[in-house]
Amino acid sequence: MHPGFTFESMKQRVILILFLFPLFLSAQQKGIEWLSIEEAQERMQKEPKKIIMDVYTKWCGPCKMMMRNTFTNKDVIDYIDKHYYAVKFDAESAEALTFNGQTFENPDYDPNRKGRNGVHQFARYLRVSAYPTIMYMDEELNLLTADKGYKTPQQLELLMRFFAEDGHKQVTTQEEFNAYRSAFVPSFGE
Repeated sequence: MHPGFTFESMKQRVILILFLFPLFLSAQQKGIEWLSIEEAQERMQKEPKKIIMDVYTKWCGPCKMMMRNTFTNKDVIDYIDKHYYAVKFDAESAEALTFNGQTFENPDYDPNRKGRNGVHQFARYLRVSAYPTIMYMDEELNLLTADKGYKTPQQLELLMRFFAEDGHKQVTTQEEFNAYRSAFVPSFGE
């Protein structure tokens, strides 16, 4: 045995490796940089980009599945990072926020309530009626569309590309969009 080697020093090395390995992995796995709507508006002052907003609630099962299965997909992360500001908004949050100079609150929020809570004024302003809802906004904070329900990476890709590539400026009828959707071939991996 090596003169400086003891069972205790080996045990300390194993503990150190077990502690550092998850930190190393998390540094390697880049995720979406989620912003508040105020942070996105602030960044848009310097670098305009479209916004993709995940409107969710804490109790929503499909919302949790999207966070776990869709928003962790490398292709989704890379595409959002390049083309959008990603905003995460809890539609039942107690936090006040400012959007386009208007303040929104949740006066019906009850901190003692379990499960569903009061709906935030901002969610009502956006006319969110289901969770999750993915909102797309242009560089001037105009709502482009609201896409309701759970989406796989490939399902999310269709509208992400459509708006990022300004398809909404060329496609003017439902028939044209149907043709776009029919011809669309997803490239995002599982």
